[in-house]
Amino acid sequence: MPVVTVNTSGIDENINKLSSPFDYFRLMKPRVMSLVVFTAFVGYYTAEPVESYDSHPFLALIGIFAIALGAGASGVLNQWYDSDIDQLMLRTRDRPIPQGKIQPADALSFGVITSLLSVIILGLSVNWLAASLLAFTILFYAIVYTIWLKRYTVQNIVIGGAAGAFPPVIGQVCATGNIGIESLILFLIIFLWTPPHFWALALIKKDDYAAANIPMLPIVAGEKITRKNILIYSFLLVPCSFLPWIFDYSGNLYLFIATISGLEFLRRSFLIIKKVEGSEKSLFIYSIFYLSIVFAGICIDKII
Repeated sequence: MPVVTVNTSGIDENINKLSSPFDYFRLMKPRVMSLVVFTAFVGYYTAEPVESYDSHPFLALIGIFAIALGAGASGVLNQWYDSDIDQLMLRTRDRPIPQGKIQPADALSFGVITSLLSVIILGLSVNWLAASLLAFTILFYAIVYTIWLKRYTVQNIVIGGAAGAFPPVIGQVCATGNIGIESLILFLIIFLWTPPHFWALALIKKDDYAAANIPMLPIVAGEKITRKNILIYSFLLVPCSFLPWIFDYSGNLYLFIATISGLEFLRRSFLIIKKVEGSEKSLFIYSIFYLSIVFAGICIDKII
């Protein structure tokens, strides 16, 4: 009796590449999304109440969820458009689309649907000003930054940083119905924080960005200029972090937290100028903790 052999290699390969809910969750950049949720919450929690505006806590939770969904949708659209260059970079080639686990068309559909859902949910549950700001943020990140800035200008991170700085503003609008000085200060802190954070990463992953032909500052202007710019933005960022105290938005406890954490940020920036081995990675990792510490300090100060 003849023996029938079946080639299962192709089947195994397809099975390995079947998408899962976790793959779609990865498309939403959960680490970035968690930072967005936290900064939006700080904007909401620390906003000065307005008598004419009633914000129900349950609706606020729905609003924070909508902001998280919108942030995730931005990440999906970013990975859909960048799938070609993600394949060229060691840092990103394990993402779901380059791995073949999610098809680009499916990612685009998922990103568009979640974007629309996030805006509609926020508008219906909280207010349409917050929803409009969320829609603007998604479009800014997906179109202005991803499609235009990222591939064509060395200022990609500087200008594009505005997208990541909007969540606390949206959070305050959810709480008060309007934009106030408090959230604008938080916006400015994140905006100034973004360049040194990502330029430190660009120094670490310079070859990766060069392979993908992305005009990051170390590639276009060189490492020396990049290190100087990191220090310049650090000197702008740290004094800016005192603005909540200067405007009586926070008290002395926050001033202490901002001072100690800011001095450490400057110290690590100086190490980059001196080209100390590992200083780029040191600043990159610390910058994440720094932003969390500063924003948490505002909340802790308000509670106490």
